[in-house]
Order: sequence, then C-alpha cells, then structure tokens
Amino acid sequence: MNRSEKTLWLPDLVYAGNRFQSGLALVCDPNAKIEGLAPNNELQEPVRLKNRAMLPGLVNAHSHAFQRVIRGRTEYRTRNERDSFWTWREMMYRAATGLTPEDIYDASRMAFLEMALSGITAVGEFHYIHNQPDGTLYDDPNLLAKEVVRAARDVGLRIALLRVAYARSGFQTEPNTQQARFIETDPDVYLDHLTRLRKDLAGLKGQAWVGVAPHSVRAAPLNYLKEVVRFGNEQGLPIHMHVAEQPAEVSACIEEYGRSPVALLETEGLLSERFTGVHMIHITPKAARMIANARATVCACPTTERNLGDGIVPIDKLFQEGVRVSLGTDSQIQIDLLEDARELEYHLRLQKIERVVLVGRVGEGRSELASQLFECATINGAQSIGAPNSGLEPGLSADFFTVDLSDPSIAGASQDDLLSSIVFSLSKTAVRDVVVGNERIVENGRHTDQDIPFHRVQMRKSFRS
Repeated sequence: MNRSEKTLWLPDLVYAGNRFQSGLALVCDPNAKIEGLAPNNELQEPVRLKNRAMLPGLVNAHSHAFQRVIRGRTEYRTRNERDSFWTWREMMYRAATGLTPEDIYDASRMAFLEMALSGITAVGEFHYIHNQPDGTLYDDPNLLAKEVVRAARDVGLRIALLRVAYARSGFQTEPNTQQARFIETDPDVYLDHLTRLRKDLAGLKGQAWVGVAPHSVRAAPLNYLKEVVRFGNEQGLPIHMHVAEQPAEVSACIEEYGRSPVALLETEGLLSERFTGVHMIHITPKAARMIANARATVCACPTTERNLGDGIVPIDKLFQEGVRVSLGTDSQIQIDLLEDARELEYHLRLQKIERVVLVGRVGEGRSELASQLFECATINGAQSIGAPNSGLEPGLSADFFTVDLSDPSIAGASQDDLLSSIVFSLSKTAVRDVVVGNERIVENGRHTDQDIPFHRVQMRKSFRS
C-alpha cells in the first residue's frame, strides 16, 4: 500500500458518533492519522471491507503478559485448607522464577497475538519482573521490559510499559525469595531505571512509551510511593497501581496507616486524572466519591477477578459518581475484552438478582448500556494508558477492527441493535481485520505473522504445591 497517499477504508458500516453509519469510508492521511469520513460516491480505489462493520480499536489497560504461561495450570485445589488469591499467587511466583528473557518474550508475544486477534490495538503492560532469579540485576536493568516491548512491536500492538515499583513483600512481612525478581528497594534506583527505559523507547513515539506503576500499598511504603507518584505527575506519565483488590490488603493498610488504601491515596494527594487504580473492589461509596473528585480512573479486570475469587467491582457506585472505568485482561486466563465489558454488568446482575443494573429503566435508549460498556473497552482505556487511539475521529491514529456481519454470533442484528449485539454476544472469532497506525496486522481473521512457536512457552518445571 502506498503510504505517500491517502488510504480509504470502506466497510459496510462504521461506528462513529455513537452510532453505526453506512455508505462512508474512513480516510487516513500518509501519517496514519484519520482525516474523517467520506461518502462512498466521492471515493477512488478504497480498501473494500465487504460485509463488515468497523469499530475503534479496543484498549487493554492492564496486562501481565508473562502469566499467559500458567493459563489452565492453576485450576486445581492445592494442599491448603482454603484456596484463594494468595495461594494462586505463590504458584504464579514459582512460574515467574523460572522464566528466561527468551521465555518472557515468547509468552508476551503469544499473549499479544491473542489480543490482536480479538480486536485489541493497544495494551498497558503492568511489568514487574526486572531482575535475574536470584535478585541480581541484568547488565541492562530494563532487559526484560524491552523483551516485552519487542514482543508487542513484533505483533504490531501499541504498548504502554507500566514499569512496576516493588520494594517489599508487605507491611511487617518477611522478604519472600520468590519475589526477588521484582524488588528494587530504593526509589532512586527505580526512577533511574525508568528514566533510562523512557530514553531508550523515545524513538518509538506513539508505539511504545512508559508509565509509573507502584505495585500496591503493601509493596511500596508511603515515602517510596510518594516519590514515584510525584515523578509521574511531574513528567505527565500514566500512573497505575493495584488498589483494594483483597480484603487483607485493606486491613493491612489500615493497620499500617490507620486508613484504607483509597483514603491513604486521597489524603496524601496521590490521586489525580493521571492515576488509574486497578481492581478497586473492596471500596466504600465514600471512596468512590474520592476517586471521582480526583478525576482518577478505575481499571476493572472482571475475568481475572472472577477466576481468582477477588470479588465484584462496584461498577454501579463508580458510574453513579461519574468515574471512568477501563478494562484489563490481567492474568490472561482469557483474552476477550468485550467479555470483560459485558461482565461489568453481568456480575452485578448475579449479585443484585436483577437485570440492567448500570442504566436507568425509563426512557433509556436501547444502545445506551452497550455504549457505556464499549467506552470502557476503548476511550476510557486509551485515556488511562495515554494511547493515541480513542475513537474514529479526525486527528486520531487510524486504529480499528472489523467484525463479520454474517458471523453467527451477531447475524440478524439491525443497524440500531448492532452495538448491543457486539458488546453482549460477539464471539471474538468474528473479528476479521485489525489495523494499527493504518497498517493491517490481522486480515481475514489471521495475523500476518501468526506462526508462534507455542512449544517454547511450555513450563520447564512443575509449580504445583
């Protein structure tokens, strides 16, 4: 395709302006930016996307790509009296200990390939494996982060490398040798490594960038946390952090600081519009108001939260306060961001024993709920990680995906009901094309470089307990 000229993409339907429109093509300039939509009769030599609907690319705001290697390998009862997030975590740690840089590249590439095939065009990678298995530094302390970035770029995804600050095992907790690969005890060392990584990725503007990511209140003591967040704010970087994922985390925070995690962040001035709290499950209505007042974002990961037995994010309370919610695939137990979107609503239906929890019942448009959930998977995610793709609007990057209108999962939907059908019923195998920066990385449901050496990501040892 000649990139010195405009590119015209012509599907049957385009989702723009919160509705599907027909007879229009997406016009992209030679710099891969969207110029706008143009009527079909004004076009010459468009790229015809027959029997397809075009939508803005999905944005995965929270991923641990290496955890793709343990998919299906932790679904059994351990010798513990009660299995929970904490027993799963020990199995995950054992897996992380055995991964080489090549393993991390392979696992990440596999996860990112699956994301691309499902319509994801950008990912926020919450990366915390930094060191060698014994805790010593690699010659390049960002070697593993760069392997993850390389995997994303080889697949064709945009990536925010959210480099994790991890200083300790927890409040009054003995060091865990299985966390040796994560730990950087000095905030100045962490910030030096982050700054070096940022400089090394500077040539990948819009394709790969960095963010700061204090792991959690248990893993980053307050002084360390304040230093890292201060740097992120000064530099205008995305700031991501696990918050209130487990009741035990909330209890430990109250014991150490006399405040819950959200209250600690709010009273210390650490919440802002750049801040994304991941999970935010065990919070009060007052905490939801604190998040809203700071214009911070929440990233929910419903599939992982369900798999780990974490609990249900109170999306209804967050929506009522006007909090923006993004989505993440987290542990990669399943990579399907639209499934995560519909689970925001479905989990609440199970909890409250009623239907249509997230919008009012009188005078609401049929597609309003679907539109809210779709924004979580697109616009809100892009804002959370600082991605340039947040819709099919002039001036934005040309990042989009298409779905097959004849796919059995949505066949028969009317133009008015199509978004609802996609959000609540689409099978990810209906995704036919994925375009990132005006480059088609998936065509007819197949990635342009799909031959991944799957055998290379098999675990080399057992991690059962």
